[in-house]
Amino acid sequence: MSMKSSFRWFGDADPVTLAYISQIPDMHSIVSAVYDVKPGEVWPEESIRHIAEECRAHGLVFDVVESIPVPEEIKLGRPERDAMIENYCETIRRCAKYGVRCVTYNFMPVFDWTRTQLDKKAPDGSTSLVMYWEQLKDLDPLKDDIHLPGWDASYTQAEVRSLIAAYGALGAEGLWENLEYFLKRVVPVAAECGVVIAIHPDDPPYPIFGLPRIVTDETALDRLLAIVDSPANSLCLCTGSLGSSV
Repeated sequence: MSMKSSFRWFGDADPVTLAYISQIPDMHSIVSAVYDVKPGEVWPEESIRHIAEECRAHGLVFDVVESIPVPEEIKLGRPERDAMIENYCETIRRCAKYGVRCVTYNFMPVFDWTRTQLDKKAPDGSTSLVMYWEQLKDLDPLKDDIHLPGWDASYTQAEVRSLIAAYGALGAEGLWENLEYFLKRVVPVAAECGVVIAIHPDDPPYPIFGLPRIVTDETALDRLLAIVDSPANSLCLCTGSLGSSV
């Protein structure tokens, strides 16, 4: 019996087009997102509709979002978070309207995933993303200007340092409290819309540059799922992140 598959598509500028993706046997759905909206703002309905219509035109379904970014204001529990959480909920509602049934997200401070190289070549000629700890261990973003591949260039070095200091003061338990605050407001909306929100484990799943990491292992996942006991509160099981937990 064949299984339906999904494929990541980065929008109209992606060199791997929907026309190519649709030719893959048993391909069914597309994983995508709106990439030109600042975190904390509502995704325009026309942008979501465009993705859905483009997928449909190629015999595919847009049903998974990776991801709706959670802004630092929510993670840090700043005064703006309530308005931004409502914006987040509205974006979920709009995505659901166009057939999205799963939204992934993460709660990693400042940096999403961290890598030191994006084109590590394997013996067969293929390439992959890698992180070598020895290339990171002597770097200090509080002193050095750091520009690792894949990092969000929207922050200045001064902003990065300010955020690292803020998260240092917040600590892991403070970050847990803000994640709980977020989930208790977002999960019920997702459930009403028939959407599952799935958290991506921290990548890497241990503290880096003094930043707390909380979604790291089985104990942390159990704690997260217990915050809101609902099928809508779910997990994105990234084997790379969880497999490198120390």
